[in-house]
Amino acid sequence: MSEPVQAAAPRRSLWQALGVDSRLLGMIGAFVVLCLVFDVITDGRFLTPRNIFNLSIQTVSVAIMATGMVFVIVTRHIDLSVGALLATCSAVMGVMQVWVLPQSMGLGIGHPAIAPLAMASGLLAGTVIGAFNGWLIGYQRIPAFIVTLGGLLIWRNVAWYLSDGQTLGPLDKTFVLFGGIEGTLGDTLSWAVGGLACLGVLWAIWRARADRIRHDFPVKPLWAEALIATLGVGTILGFVAILNSYAVPAARLRREFRLRGETMPEGYSEVFGLPISVLMLIVVAVAMTILARRTRLGRYIFAAGGNPDAAELSGINTRMLTVKVFALMGFLCGLSAIVAQARLQNHTNDIGTLDELRVIAAAVIGGTALSGGVGTIYGAILGAVIMQSLQSGMAMVGVDAPFQNIVVGLVLVLAVWIDIQYRKRTGEKS
Repeated sequence: MSEPVQAAAPRRSLWQALGVDSRLLGMIGAFVVLCLVFDVITDGRFLTPRNIFNLSIQTVSVAIMATGMVFVIVTRHIDLSVGALLATCSAVMGVMQVWVLPQSMGLGIGHPAIAPLAMASGLLAGTVIGAFNGWLIGYQRIPAFIVTLGGLLIWRNVAWYLSDGQTLGPLDKTFVLFGGIEGTLGDTLSWAVGGLACLGVLWAIWRARADRIRHDFPVKPLWAEALIATLGVGTILGFVAILNSYAVPAARLRREFRLRGETMPEGYSEVFGLPISVLMLIVVAVAMTILARRTRLGRYIFAAGGNPDAAELSGINTRMLTVKVFALMGFLCGLSAIVAQARLQNHTNDIGTLDELRVIAAAVIGGTALSGGVGTIYGAILGAVIMQSLQSGMAMVGVDAPFQNIVVGLVLVLAVWIDIQYRKRTGEKS
């Protein structure tokens, strides 16, 4: 009996030393298997730098909203209006760029104030509408399901009336840079950002260890910290290397040189590098993680989601907290509208269609409990990446769009079932 116990002990101590979240590990494993399967089926086209680049910019708008949806669901609410709200924010920015600023205010095409003013209008519209939703839910006690279901119908059609049902374009050239294809950092800047991100990972690991030592909490062995740091740094540098291996087509480079009245030198080449939109997602992810883990507002959000009655008795203003959470969700919808509109390079009436379902699915697949109190920012982003990879892979294989939605729906239900079983087994709240 003693030998089996001794043989099993090292395995348990390894997992305990690394502090690995088994749910996160399972998601990463599923993502890796998904990518490998699609790469085999598509004869190696799925994991090419070009497709990874496209996947990254296609994921950004949903992933940004998914980080906000984590807070909404953690506080035991739901927001079914995010796709429609994105459309309204997009319509406001489109009207500002195409009609208001150039025609009514007389700003010439390419004026440096157009892009920031348009972005500010979209972010303000999203924040105000989100705060209004929160006020109806928090202070008027109307269920979030009803408020946001009504908002889904209202704001989608408000967007239609704002644009008179037209596609709005062309957009300001500076604004378009935030979509991904037109706005990238290139080789050198991408490596610089990657280096800063690596330093950030190392600093975060060191800071967390120092905090645990200062408060006399148990810490991981140094080899475990070094292994986690190596994996984090390796992932960042690998991602940057892949993006920097995607070369700008020669025809596009020749066209750009020709527009400048120049001739492209023989053998000249450029790479896309890190898209500005992906950099925005990274900044949002870091900011939302800090908000969740390091601020009073974040602690209040998870406390109210875990036990609303106890939170109120402890002095937390849960009504104002609801307003703040939905205002933040509205702000992130405006930010996602910037990315989505810039990527499409115009405002269309169907922009953001079904995004509310994709956003909720990303958060839930990422481990956010619909009963509230549990959720992570990195999980929601990984959920968005998995969903986009699934849809992109099926499209490359030639699967029809209706069947793609069927598969995504099945994956969502399966993910929730797995999460429920996991929480039952570990004794967590489901």
